Amino acid sequence: MATDTTDVAGVCVDAGGSALGMPQLCADWMPNQIFWLLVTLVAIYFVMSRIALPRISAVLAERSGTITNDIAAAEELKNKAAEAEAAYDQALLDARAEAQKIVAKAKAEIQAELDGELQKADAQIAAKTAESEAAIAEIRAGAVDSVTEVAKDTAKELVAAFGSTADAKTITAAVTARMKG
Repeated sequence: MATDTTDVAGVCVDAGGSALGMPQLCADWMPNQIFWLLVTLVAIYFVMSRIALPRISAVLAERSGTITNDIAAAEELKNKAAEAEAAYDQALLDARAEAQKIVAKAKAEIQAELDGELQKADAQIAAKTAESEAAIAEIRAGAVDSVTEVAKDTAKELVAAFGSTADAKTITAAVTARMKG
């Protein structure tokens, strides 16, 4: 059985069975190509509308829901963070105020202790000053007595050196009168 190529020969095919030009553009084959194009497009439409597009729309809806939920969660976390920051700032202000109170109380206690210690020191200084003044008065009194005794002895010796004699009462009276001024 040999194939007869004369039936095939036509406008789109030469005598050897080779296509003349591009076979897709041959006008004799256009109705056949259009039929199969429509069959293929209808098949693709049904596959896309029944299988692919529902899956894609489900994925898009899921993504949209996830994004919406994530945005809502982020907004809620942002609000919580703002509340936490406000609470932190308030706690910080309260802590600073409490620290200022503690510092003021400590300063007052220290000042009270310092005032007490200063009063004690002033009392001790006053006591020491009184003791010192008493000691100085005692030394002065002792010095006056010593000077009086030395003056009496010196006067007695001077009177004796001039060749005269004087009794102790006269010398004491003269020295006492002279010491008073």
